[in-house]
Amino acid sequence: MKLVMVLMLAVLPLCCYAGSGCSLLENVIEKTIDPTVSKEEYRDYIQAFTQSKTEENVVDEFKQCFLQQSNETLANFEQMMQTIYNSVFCKIF
Repeated sequence: MKLVMVLMLAVLPLCCYAGSGCSLLENVIEKTIDPTVSKEEYRDYIQAFTQSKTEENVVDEFKQCFLQQSNETLANFEQMMQTIYNSVFCKIF
């Protein structure tokens, strides 16, 4: 499960770098950590990036990981993501 999360977090920045726009990345991250967004809504939102039933299942498991976290953990995760994207190293790209 941790590997799935690492892979998803590694792929999303590449989509941003490839020219699809960082606003897309920010929106996906927002929906990922938002506890009011259900797995079905999340799957529908990123449907363009899933091509098979297996990938949809992975997306469901990924979202479920965040649904099981406390609000404090989600807030800390959001703060970590902001720190990463505001860092000097991220601005190089």
